[in-house]
Amino acid sequence: METASSPRTIPRSRRLKFALIAVLLAIVGPSTVLLAVDVYLHRKYEKTAGFNVWGYRGPAVGSKKAGEYRVALLGGSSAFGYGVDWTDSIAAVLERRLAGRRSGAYNRFTVVNLGYNNEGAYSFRFTLADFLSLNYDVACLYEGYNDTMADPRRPNVAVFRHDSPVFRLTGYLPIFPIVFREKAAALLYGNVNELYSFGDKTVFHSGLANRTAAESLRMAAEVSESLSRQLDRATAEPPRQITDFASTGCKSPWQEYCRSVLVATEFALEHGKQVLVVTQPYELGNVGSRHREQQTEMAAMLERRFGGNRRVRYLNLGSSVDLADPALSFDHMHLTVAGNARLAGELEQPVLEMAAQRDTARN
Repeated sequence: METASSPRTIPRSRRLKFALIAVLLAIVGPSTVLLAVDVYLHRKYEKTAGFNVWGYRGPAVGSKKAGEYRVALLGGSSAFGYGVDWTDSIAAVLERRLAGRRSGAYNRFTVVNLGYNNEGAYSFRFTLADFLSLNYDVACLYEGYNDTMADPRRPNVAVFRHDSPVFRLTGYLPIFPIVFREKAAALLYGNVNELYSFGDKTVFHSGLANRTAAESLRMAAEVSESLSRQLDRATAEPPRQITDFASTGCKSPWQEYCRSVLVATEFALEHGKQVLVVTQPYELGNVGSRHREQQTEMAAMLERRFGGNRRVRYLNLGSSVDLADPALSFDHMHLTVAGNARLAGELEQPVLEMAAQRDTARN
């Protein structure tokens, strides 16, 4: 007989249900709050230095319309438009220049900015696969800078979006950790270069208030990252590595870079896309010499592998912009608004020609 002082025994099945509900509340509660904050941050930073909820810069594009030709621009921070609003990036300016133009049966042009800071050629293949649903017609591969170090022991295998298990699982790319970490870096160093490898950093000595605020932001970012790590086990990917690089015929140390461009080009062709491989404006000094050699090797590889294939085109814009001109580049690498406009102007006619060629191939 149960008395007022004797505790009632809860069945094991009910205890398991209570435990499950508690666990779900512990996960779903914080996740819901973070999602709401994340969506807000996407909207706040989308124009300046962020990306939309699907992980690319600029407004999300809808379904393809009749007569539309779609360009996917891939690359690192130069393609992304580091230092300028998304409206002044190469992709956005190129889309405006193409507005109202016609090429074959195409009378509408969309240019999607799929670039991101620090990504090199290795990321091309992943990005092309991640955004096949955009139904792009041509993949514009615009990156060499982030592979100029070319250390075979430590090749650039950054794939920014795939660092997020949330993106790998759902296609939604959280911005919360990045914004908070950049805010913390700005408080401590005066800029966000601490997080990105953009050359020499200007380091500021922060006060106690800044250090305290920065630590709070860093800890908030880690909460989000901790939740992501819980998903990481379920969405784990194979180790990132570049294989069969000697088959490209490129000389060392450019074999890994050539292999990444080759793999991306083959992937695009297998999925019925065109490919436009573009050499960026030549870098300056000793790095510039490496950049020129890298691009020469890559261009020769494209000719060996795809010479005669009209769906693959190489465009050398190495001399199109003088990176020493402060009106065109603010740090001898990233372009100003005027620099991006010039680059977009150089891409306009080649894109129109490829659209006309695609229309001819369809008929």
